Order: sequence, then C-alpha cells, then structure tokens
Amino acid sequence: MSERPNILIFMTDQQRGDSVLPSSQALMPNLDRFRAQGVTFSEAFCPSPHCCPSRATFLTGLYPSQHGVWNNVNVGNTLSQGLHDGVRLWSEDLSEAGYRMYFTGKWHVSNVESPQDRGWGGGHPTAGPRKPLPPGGSNPKPNPYEWAIYERIDRKVAPASRGEGEILRPGYGTYTHYGEKENPFNDQTVVNNALESIRGMEHSEQPWCQFVGTLGPHDPYCLPKQFLGMYNLEDIQLPPSFADRMQDKPGLYRRTRDRFDQLSEREHREAIRHYLAFCTYEDYLFGQVLDALDERGEADNTLVLFVSDHGDYMAEHGLWCKGLPCFRGAYHVPAIVRWPNGIAWPGRESDAFVSLADFAPTFLEMAGVTVAREFVGRSLTPFFRGEAPSDWRDAVFTQSNGNELYGIQRSVTTRDWKYVYNGFDYDELYDLRNDADEQRNLAEQADVDDTVLALSKRLWRFARETDDVCINPYIMVSLAPYGPGVALDS
Repeated sequence: MSERPNILIFMTDQQRGDSVLPSSQALMPNLDRFRAQGVTFSEAFCPSPHCCPSRATFLTGLYPSQHGVWNNVNVGNTLSQGLHDGVRLWSEDLSEAGYRMYFTGKWHVSNVESPQDRGWGGGHPTAGPRKPLPPGGSNPKPNPYEWAIYERIDRKVAPASRGEGEILRPGYGTYTHYGEKENPFNDQTVVNNALESIRGMEHSEQPWCQFVGTLGPHDPYCLPKQFLGMYNLEDIQLPPSFADRMQDKPGLYRRTRDRFDQLSEREHREAIRHYLAFCTYEDYLFGQVLDALDERGEADNTLVLFVSDHGDYMAEHGLWCKGLPCFRGAYHVPAIVRWPNGIAWPGRESDAFVSLADFAPTFLEMAGVTVAREFVGRSLTPFFRGEAPSDWRDAVFTQSNGNELYGIQRSVTTRDWKYVYNGFDYDELYDLRNDADEQRNLAEQADVDDTVLALSKRLWRFARETDDVCINPYIMVSLAPYGPGVALDS
C-alpha cells in the first residue's frame, strides 16, 4: 500500500451546502453514512456563484482575480476563455509526482484547454476538444453563435398561457423549471465511466487520483421519477425569506425575482421537491462510486471528497439557480472528506470557514509535493488530525463580475456581519447574528458607518492581496462608500 493516499473527488454542480447536513430535508442515505466516517466542513464556500470561476479556484487554489476565469468560458460574451498565462493546476503537480490521473465528467475551466492538457491522463472526459487560440493572442472577437438559438425559437408561436413549472419569456423561449427525465445531464453515464476507470485500474504502488464531475442538481430540475416519489409535496415548506420582496436591495435582485414570480407558491414548493429529489439522485450516484472503491479494497488509503462548485437559492427571497444576488445559498457548498488512514475521530463536524481554494494546498501536502507558488487557500490537513489552527481565517470573501449579465460585486462575511459592495447598485449589510436569512439590508442606516468602514478595510485588503483590479478611481466608477485607499490605513 502506498503511503501517499489515493484521491477520489465527486463534484456535483449547483448543490447547496445545507443539503448534506443533518438538518436538511434532502434524503441522503449514502452521504449520511459517509459523513459518519469523515469530517464535514459545514461552513464551506465558493469564491463565485458560477461554475467556471469556482472550478478554476478548486483546481488552482487561487481566486478569480488571480486565475483569470470570471464567468462561463463557453458563452459568446465571455470575459475570458481560460486561465491566465502561467497559472498552474494541482493536477499537473500530482501527475508529475507520479499519480495516475483520471478524469470523467464536467470540466468547465477552459474553452481552449482540455483536462489532458492539465495533467489528467486517463478516464473519459466529457469536455470538448481543445480549441486553439486565434491568431494574434487570447482576446478574440466575441462569437455570436448564440443567435442560432433565436433563429429556432422566433418561428414558434408564443403560448397563450403557462404550463406546469413554465416561465414565459417572449423572444427568449419558454423555460421549464422542473420535470422528469431519465439520466439527466448524462450523469449516470459519467458515473459509469468513472466506475469503469476505478475497476479497471491496475493495483500498483503508484497512487491514483480520480475526478468525477456530475451536472446535477443543476437547473432545470429534471430527474428520474423514482427519486421524486420519495418526497411528498405536502411536506415541503417555503424558506423563511421567500416573502422578502427585496425592496431594500439592489434593483437587479428584484428584477431577477420577477421572472420566478410567474410561478405560484405551489410551483415553488414543487420546484423545491424536485431539487431535493435531484440531490437524492446525486447521492445514489455517489453511492455507486463508493461501492466500486470498496470492491477495490483501497478505501482505507483513499481520501474521498464530496463537494460542489456552488449552491442554489432554492426559493430563498423568491429566487432560484444562482447569480449576482449575493445570498448564502448560492455560495455555501457541501464539503465532506473521508480518509480512514488519515482522519482522526471520524464523524466530526467543523464550522471553520473553508474555501474551495483550500483543496489545492491540501492535496499537494498529502501527496508530499512541495511547490514554490503561493495560494489563497490553506491546507486542511490540521482539521483531519482534529486540530483547529489558532490563526485560521475568520472571514469569507467573494469575487464576481457577473454571470453573463455583468456587474462588479465583492463581499466579506464574518460570523457577525456580511457586507456586499455592488458596483452596479447600492450596497448591502446584514447583521447575521440577528438576521441569518439576510432579509434586512442595513447599509443605508447612519449608525452602521463604523461597521461598513471596518468591513471595507478588510474587503480592500483582500483585494490587494489577490491582485484584484476593481479599483479604478475615475469619478463615474469610484462608487464604494470607502475606496481601496482605506486598505492602506493602519
């Protein structure tokens, strides 16, 4: 048996962090057993409520301002098609250190590179082929390919009324929020490919790393009927913040909710039912992977991580999916680690603030790989030993330039407060001790000025540490109540 552990990563897409906790409404039998065998990080967060920047952070240990991926790398109006020059992934380090690397499922880190370009040598990647950069550099003219979508829908007669779970969008096409579908997003196919890789590996002293990337429970919430049948609509409750009309929050938040206000309260509850059932389906798929690992007889020396790239609002504030509304549901992610040979006192839960950026230094330390570059993240290995570093972070920071509908947004969250700087609208401040559901925005109250100043200093200091350049002093864009200069104050 190799002293270096094998590493198995199961990353879902758009799964809420609370879906895997004991308080969740979601039925997660495999994760319940898994949680009892490892460490649950109950306060784990992504840096951006979007697939590509968060996955890039997971693989680099850096924030978007450092790795260069800000939004969907595949859309026509993308801000970047891939990583900054010189940015390296931990998968490349592990490959060079002798790990056998296997990848299956969702990539979504670069539109110009594939997993094989970044150290992943085996498996069944579903990412498309590498697309060479155009002549002249990495800033190509935007691709208007998405117009083909409208060429197909503009000939259809708009429906006179909504159907179940539908949202009418004239000129965009009707969106169906939930439904039934066998093998949604081909997730079972992705897992089957992973099972083939795991079962087909030769037993060797050389350790291996397997990444499994499913797409559920991403919207639209369409899943096999058998899992939906595990939930009764009568048992589904709307979240406490559902009635928040967000009159004290940015206009974009309200405008986003307007779309989902077409759904009745019963349809919102039905959507929650579908989302929770989708989480149960992902749990079922994860169980298949765990069974395959047991069949190999290598579970004791394999670190298994269950994680997601970002969360989902799930009807909080009347919202769904993810986007610029900077609420906890979109940023809070599951993160559970099992490693029988390396985790003391399994079954523990840690409420330390954990970031997706922490897994890069964690994997490298476990693999015995030393690198010269620095990370925003820190290794989680002390928590595996049951230790809590005294200097561990006491705040979480986020970076977003928008999810294809652009807008500068940065936030800082402590145990007591959450401050959101919105370059596109007025800011937000929430007293988390007394308003955990983030319903009352205090940013415009006169008596919170000292709090806003203190949090602004922290926000801009982090921006400076991560080479964030949203600091232009031009009069039309320097709109924060306290600008970057306060980061230089003692």
